[in-house]
Amino acid sequence: MTDCVGIVIVSHSPLVAEGAADMVRQMVGDEVRLAWCGGDPDGGLGTSVGAILEAIDRAWTEKGVAILVDLGGAETNSEMAIEMLPEDRQGRVVVCNAPIVEGAVMAATEASGGATLDQVRRTAEELSPH
Repeated sequence: MTDCVGIVIVSHSPLVAEGAADMVRQMVGDEVRLAWCGGDPDGGLGTSVGAILEAIDRAWTEKGVAILVDLGGAETNSEMAIEMLPEDRQGRVVVCNAPIVEGAVMAATEASGGATLDQVRRTAEELSPH
């Protein structure tokens, strides 16, 4: 399990994040470390930098972590979380510009085959509208 890029799903809604993660597990299996977070600390819609950092730790592997986000605030908080990581980890965590559900499934599928972090990111981003 640890030789694959990890995947983190960040949504403003914990139910969306959990549902997307469940879909990834059902379609890809447990080969890839997968973590998710969503909602603000009070249980409302939003994202939390602290929760994103914890999700990165749960999904962490030496090959890195790809993050899939739903809206702008999730991207901004994910970038802030990356900046707060120890320097040796910062370059091994990326935010993918991809649809959250389809991107997470494709990223996890690519990761399960042993792809690099850049290959995982590029595969997820192939789904982005141009």
